[in-house]
Amino acid sequence: MIQVRRTERQDLEAIRSIVIATEVFSEEEVGIAVELLEIYLNDPDQKDYEIFSAVNGEGNVAGYICIGPTPATVATFDLYWIAVDPSLHGRGIGRELDLHVERSVRERNGRLIVAETSSTPRYDATRMFYQRRGYAELSRITDYYRPGDDLVVYGKYLVSQQGV
Repeated sequence: MIQVRRTERQDLEAIRSIVIATEVFSEEEVGIAVELLEIYLNDPDQKDYEIFSAVNGEGNVAGYICIGPTPATVATFDLYWIAVDPSLHGRGIGRELDLHVERSVRERNGRLIVAETSSTPRYDATRMFYQRRGYAELSRITDYYRPGDDLVVYGKYLVSQQGV
């Protein structure tokens, strides 16, 4: 049984280990993930990020997600990070995290969740996850990160696009 709850200080090392274990993120990206976690944990008044942990019945962290309102937009939210312990892939943990994000964004009258990722093969599973979860590819910027590595932007509209 997986429960999604706000990330707590004792989750930090487990999340860092999960981000590394995915073997998807570069050393620099791992550093950014940890930096955002520390900002979130050390400044309860900040409003840029919300971080949630997926924990099992014993309280062990199985994955996490980081979201936040997109600055200078109306009701758009960024899904900054999502990672699940690779030994637990295929058990619905990512789905539970994404459902939690949807509920959280809907509660705040959000209309769009945006997720950015890389076009490289090591991100194939990530892109497939977004597609299975109802995200559509909204844009692609060729050679964004480096030559041969495009930025792929996915989005999931939570309300009808009519009148938007």
